Amino acid sequence: MEIKFSLSDIEAFEKQDRTNLINGLSGYKSAHLIGTKNVSGLNNLAIFSSVVHIGANPPLIGFVHRPATVERHTYENIKETGHFTINHVPIELYQQAHQTSARYPRNESEFDACGFTEFYGEVLSAPYVLESPIKIGLTLEEEILVKSNQTIILIGKVQEIYLAPEFILESGVLNLSAARTLIVQGLETYYKSEKIGTLTYAKPNSTV
Repeated sequence: MEIKFSLSDIEAFEKQDRTNLINGLSGYKSAHLIGTKNVSGLNNLAIFSSVVHIGANPPLIGFVHRPATVERHTYENIKETGHFTINHVPIELYQQAHQTSARYPRNESEFDACGFTEFYGEVLSAPYVLESPIKIGLTLEEEILVKSNQTIILIGKVQEIYLAPEFILESGVLNLSAARTLIVQGLETYYKSEKIGTLTYAKPNSTV
């Protein structure tokens, strides 16, 4: 039998319980490491589960960032340089990826602290994660403030992509199962992805 939570019930939850519940309601999400570097040369690496496709032409990808009410290294670095990278997480490195969510001081690199290797492309000042099977380099295109809770949506334009040829099919579809990239539920529970099928483009009165 189902149970019901009203808004007042949800608001009465302990803070962490409420966070875990609401964060998990949107279902499984991709886990990505976002790499940045400030103008002083200090880098930062942090795990995010809010990366989302915005559009293909121009190629735009966004992510949701917490309110900038305290020191936020990822946000501040992107604002300074306009560059950032989004890196898929290989499933075997999920523990190291999760550790990047710890609050390291600005002068301590999460790359070093969490066991990742910096890699630099030809276009951006921001570092990629060498161990990532799919690496995306972006420049900041737009910043949107969500007035309801002061979170920030940062939208980047894709400038370059690094991936092995076996991870992309002839149709342009990414083979994420082959890339063995990580997915996450809520804030701290990680899963493997598994392909169950590929369907044709859906049209009225036709069988998929």
